[in-house]
Amino acid sequence: MTYQVLARKWRPQDFASLVGQQAVVTALTNAIAEGRIAQAYLFSGIRGVGKTTAARVFAKALNCEKFGVGSRGGPCNECRTCQDITAGSDLDVLEIDAATYSKVEQVRELAESLKYGPARDRYKVVVLDEVHRLSRQAFDALLKIIEEPPPHLVFLFATTEIDAVPATILSRCQEFHFRRVGTEELAGHLRAIADAESIRASDGALALIARAGEGSVRDAVAILDQLATFGGGTVEEGEAARLLGGIDLALFHELLSGIGAGDAPAVSALARRVEENGWDPRQVHANFLAYCRDALHLVLGGADGSVALPADESARLGELARGIGYENLLRLLHQLLGSETSIRRSDAGALALEIAWLRAAELPKLVAIEELLAGGSGGPAGGPSGPRRVSPTSPAALAPSAPSAPAAPAARSAPAKPSATTPSVAPAPPAPPAGPGAAAPVAPVPVPASREESDPAPRLRAMPASGQELTAFVQEVSRRKANLAGLLDGLASLDWRADERTIAITPHDTLSSGSLGRAAKSGLLDEAAVTALGAGATVRLLPAKPPARRDSPTDADRSAGANVAEGSRRAGSSGVSDARAEESAESDEARQAQRDDVREHPIVQSVLSVFGGEVRDLSLFEDDEESNR
Repeated sequence: MTYQVLARKWRPQDFASLVGQQAVVTALTNAIAEGRIAQAYLFSGIRGVGKTTAARVFAKALNCEKFGVGSRGGPCNECRTCQDITAGSDLDVLEIDAATYSKVEQVRELAESLKYGPARDRYKVVVLDEVHRLSRQAFDALLKIIEEPPPHLVFLFATTEIDAVPATILSRCQEFHFRRVGTEELAGHLRAIADAESIRASDGALALIARAGEGSVRDAVAILDQLATFGGGTVEEGEAARLLGGIDLALFHELLSGIGAGDAPAVSALARRVEENGWDPRQVHANFLAYCRDALHLVLGGADGSVALPADESARLGELARGIGYENLLRLLHQLLGSETSIRRSDAGALALEIAWLRAAELPKLVAIEELLAGGSGGPAGGPSGPRRVSPTSPAALAPSAPSAPAAPAARSAPAKPSATTPSVAPAPPAPPAGPGAAAPVAPVPVPASREESDPAPRLRAMPASGQELTAFVQEVSRRKANLAGLLDGLASLDWRADERTIAITPHDTLSSGSLGRAAKSGLLDEAAVTALGAGATVRLLPAKPPARRDSPTDADRSAGANVAEGSRRAGSSGVSDARAEESAESDEARQAQRDDVREHPIVQSVLSVFGGEVRDLSLFEDDEESNR
């Protein structure tokens, strides 16, 4: 007898044999039992989940001689009608590949032939497989007969691309979506087939096959058939991992460990091993993505048995995932997912895979910019070691802290105001008491103070009785927009006027004045004030403080003055020329003051201190506009 592949041999012949589609089975059996038969059904889903099979079973149930419409037992698969439909020889059940009927003339001929009643069965059933392959004109030719069919006619459409089916067709059909079959359920189905076919396969091997099937029953059964042929009736887990094209759990565990440790040489060696074994880079990358996703689920608190891995591998992966940390795994998955397109489309897939893995190995070396600006130790961003440092403008930093021991009298006294040319350095906060196992404190990065305000302490902490209201206001602003709270905390003076229930904000420079002005126009500041202080609270933005004049001119000032003097000499003694020269000098001086404001901005100075940089050139928007003219 000719050998029949397992996918065809084990094709379901009744509703009870459909795997993983309980919702669809319930709906169809109830429709038959109650006689609520629609004129058209549309089955959608990925390949190999039972769409065409369900259409055949439904056709048999409609025409079964033993059960039929009004009963729940069909189909019987014993009567002549059921057997003919199974063999594909029933004249009243037409199974058509839509790709061969894509022309409108063919569809019109089909529609004309369907007006006649069935030759023997109760219903004439038309199964159109891959219906999305029909042309637009062919769909239009079907509209009338689908909407008003003869009483004996039922359409069953199947498609893997539901988006390609016109809305006019969808509105005339009852749609049923066939879902992907879960790995555990699919592995159980494979176990039943293996036992019936006397195939010796371990649970781990069947789990790998089910995972490689990606939710498709037909693909998984076909893989089992292939591996059983290769192993002579035996399917070993190691051979299954090797033949499935890169599902090597030991390699994935070593790779994830190397990426988590930032070990680029080890990661590169593993990529070369993939190339030497001849594995498909796209398949390897997809399987490693699934492995990292399992790691993410485990670190989120999932049980070891919640992932489709053997118990020992799941325990090992859970331990490794908890060591890497949730944020690093999330960042890694985002990086790998972004590289999937380049690996899939590249002609040099192995090279693209190696580059993607090496880039992923650099992720643990990244440091959050908030850590650097806050004076952190510069450890890996998102790592599992220790809590993250809170930004000075975050709500946690602005919240009232627990009472502490009184500071020394010298610490309570206000520091002396330095000169405009002497940079001020913010003092380091007092170090917490070192407990057992505590890490050594790291000194924060010094941040020079602005020219207008050299007090290193945040202004809100120096507030008098109104400090609580202002602190609550800044906390609420920080919750909405953190960088705006930083401007309030360091670059503006705040005054709570209780009699008016108004917060007066005076910016210290034009840069912060513009940002606060836009926030005030959008209503963000007023909303924060109402939330923090109650109904009736408002915010008033006052004009920015004029820039303080420096005691000694800088080189830029001398250059600007020289230019003005030169312009005055060329203008001669004319009164109009003198006025223009004076106006030009004042404009240049104002622009130079704005440049100095930006250059000495605390955020700019903080970034320069962290990265060891310097400002070599600085232009204002007005300068750019004049140069464009």
